[in-house]
Amino acid sequence: MTIKDAPEEWEIRGTSTPFTGAKTSVRTDEVVMPDGSVATRDYQVHPGSVAVLAVDAEDRVLVIRQYRHPVRQKLWEIPAGLLDVPGENPLHAARRELYEEAHVKAEDWRVLTDLYTTPGGCDEAVRIFLARDLSEAEGERFAAEHEETDLELARVPVAELVRGVLAGELHNNCLVVGVLALLAARQGDGLDAL
Repeated sequence: MTIKDAPEEWEIRGTSTPFTGAKTSVRTDEVVMPDGSVATRDYQVHPGSVAVLAVDAEDRVLVIRQYRHPVRQKLWEIPAGLLDVPGENPLHAARRELYEEAHVKAEDWRVLTDLYTTPGGCDEAVRIFLARDLSEAEGERFAAEHEETDLELARVPVAELVRGVLAGELHNNCLVVGVLALLAARQGDGLDAL
């Protein structure tokens, strides 16, 4: 048996959008269940995003520390951001985010993994890229605003991040999934197979 997620769409009897924000909205659907009953499901509609696991020549990952208001914590994360334009190429968005958040560019890009952040309450899909052969970007630094004005940058050894993930000290989903996917890829067919 092959274990693989599969697309499926249940009948929707009605839908409304009770909230529309600057980047996301909330949708309420009346979904027909397998027994014929109808259940109301509320979820966040999200444009999608990208994240970048940038690994340098010394096997360190570029991480940022940023305040995240919904969880009231400063989290260590990998560079990430929204797909700003409908249909935007995820690789272009990933390159932009690495430049904007870390002023770094990479020569080698590979898709590491794809995930849904919280599929029970949000339709956000994230593509996590592996970026290697890093160097400082040329030109002026991106002008940060809001939470980004307080970003901290660090380069942390992969082994230290794995330890922190497994110790329950690091919680950002893209960092957790990205670091563990890197470890699995190295132990599997290797990074060139990505």
